[in-house]
Amino acid sequence: MPAPDRQEQMGRGLALLHQLTRSYQFGFECDNFLGTTPQENTWRDDWITFWREQRLTPQLALYAKVAGKGESLLTKGEQLLNRLDEVLVADPEPGVLLHGDLWSGNAAANAEGAPVIYDPASYYGHREAEFGMMRLFGGFGPSCEAAYQEVWPLQPEYNRRVAVYVLYHQLNHLNIFGDSYYPGCLSTLKNII
Repeated sequence: MPAPDRQEQMGRGLALLHQLTRSYQFGFECDNFLGTTPQENTWRDDWITFWREQRLTPQLALYAKVAGKGESLLTKGEQLLNRLDEVLVADPEPGVLLHGDLWSGNAAANAEGAPVIYDPASYYGHREAEFGMMRLFGGFGPSCEAAYQEVWPLQPEYNRRVAVYVLYHQLNHLNIFGDSYYPGCLSTLKNII
């Protein structure tokens, strides 16, 4: 049975994991999958380049295979790619080990009620990216994020950047599960740009 303060434990534990697993590069020692979608993890020195070339561009390219030229989502996606340097601007931080697919379905409690996480799509990335999937499907509320920030506060205007990370997971669901995810992708894109 989960402990009554499991949200806070999760937030603090996640912040500590991030603090203890810093890297000077972004990527991972091997490629992996996000659900059934291949996820390239070639090491990069620059976070925005990594996110543009190895996260958003492949998802948009997958969607382009089924969408028509000039399709609204692809047009807005291209606009975001061109403005990503200004949208993701933040003080430089090291890469940290991310779960990469953290939602309530990939978390549980051990026999003592402490939170455990599993089924990762890990890579080293900007720590704010972890909140993309956490926010998309919920299961981790404001108390989890508040506890995270007690340990390691997020930079100003992080909500705008987290929207870009939510978009990655929305696009992945659009590509795997179909058009029911289209309105959410388009809405998120419009709000970002």
